[in-house]
Amino acid sequence: MKLSTKGRYGLRALIDLALYSENEAIPISSVASRQGISESYLEQLFGKLRKAGLIASARGAQGGYRLAKPASEISVGDVLRALEGNLDAVECPGLKEEPGCEGADLCVTKYVWQRINESITEAVDEIRLDQLVSESKKARERSGCDAVKCEN
Repeated sequence: MKLSTKGRYGLRALIDLALYSENEAIPISSVASRQGISESYLEQLFGKLRKAGLIASARGAQGGYRLAKPASEISVGDVLRALEGNLDAVECPGLKEEPGCEGADLCVTKYVWQRINESITEAVDEIRLDQLVSESKKARERSGCDAVKCEN
């Protein structure tokens, strides 16, 4: 499985929101600046994340974006599925209930694909956004960064 920039940039942007939007909505321009991602691309990603119920937007002078639910309730899998769609590494018709593979009854490789797909799902669903925020804060401390000195 190879993730596109949608998944990679979207996850970075969501971590940024989790870090900076605890008390107020964050303008998309701030996220774009800190993450080095164009505002227009972030708008596309944020539209998908908002539709998936992961972020919320606020209009007006104090407008911007914030997480729609606590970071502890958002998994990496939630983010990646919202942006990338299905995360299966292999689309095997033999694993589906409806007929689609003539040799499914005798095929044993479908179990390999099933295990790979299940492992990916389990891995991305176990990692929560709050864990990534914590790791980000630790990395900043180790590098001597603080929010004023280091924006990225």
